[in-house]
Amino acid sequence: MNQLKVFLPVGLVAFGLLFYASVFVVQEHEVAIKLRLGEIVGTDYQPGLHFKVPVLNNIMKFDRRIQTLDARPQRFLTLEKKDLIVDSFAKWRIADAAQFFRSTGGDADRIARLLSERINTGLRDEFGRRTVQEVVSEDRKEMMTELAREIDRRASDLGVEVVDVRVKMIDLPAEVSESVFARMRIERERVARDLRALGSEAAERIRADADRQRTVTIADGYRESEVLRGEGDARATEIYAAAFELNPDFYSFYRSLNAYRTAFMSGDTLMVLQPESDFFRYFRENTAP
Repeated sequence: MNQLKVFLPVGLVAFGLLFYASVFVVQEHEVAIKLRLGEIVGTDYQPGLHFKVPVLNNIMKFDRRIQTLDARPQRFLTLEKKDLIVDSFAKWRIADAAQFFRSTGGDADRIARLLSERINTGLRDEFGRRTVQEVVSEDRKEMMTELAREIDRRASDLGVEVVDVRVKMIDLPAEVSESVFARMRIERERVARDLRALGSEAAERIRADADRQRTVTIADGYRESEVLRGEGDARATEIYAAAFELNPDFYSFYRSLNAYRTAFMSGDTLMVLQPESDFFRYFRENTAP
């Protein structure tokens, strides 16, 4: 009875360990294969609890969800032999777990390398059949669909399904980009020179038109001033004539006084006249008019 009490817990623990070693759980997002001494003996396991023979069987589990392979940018030639740097990525998932294990051994680095080789080969073939204009146009979506279908066919021996292939960026190589940028700079500088030349031409035309308008305005103003001055002189002459006709003697006397004022009050004026000249007529007469 005492031996039973000792061996019962030990037996229960041993049974528990044996049971734990004899079962495995497959999650919803997993796919599993059963190996017996390295040989695949089972593949199609639904999510849940399953049994195996301890030590003799080994279980390999893989993620069956869609994975992303982000490849490094690669250089490809187009139909017109132009280099392009293409940055792409692919979406894939395990389609045949047994074939996937046979091809890659479940090594993530190996599947990434093998799948990248097939994707690059497919991209190289597709870009080699198209021009630069075609690969950057709206038809690229159709090209990507065909490419995903072709890469999926090539990757079937790896036990994976290629769901989609997309191009993130298409760029020119650095040496070509510098040449393109240099040509763009030259073109922009030429356009800038043309615009500056047009601006200078317009500025000269505006200045010439302004100078012409200034000259015309000054000429018109001078002409109008001369006309007004002539009309004023004519009007003054008429007034002087009318005043002269009213009293010729007084008008002559008044004009003489203005002449005396101008001559004698200038200071630096030197005149040599005879006393009997007509300029001193009113000095000789006794009475003014």
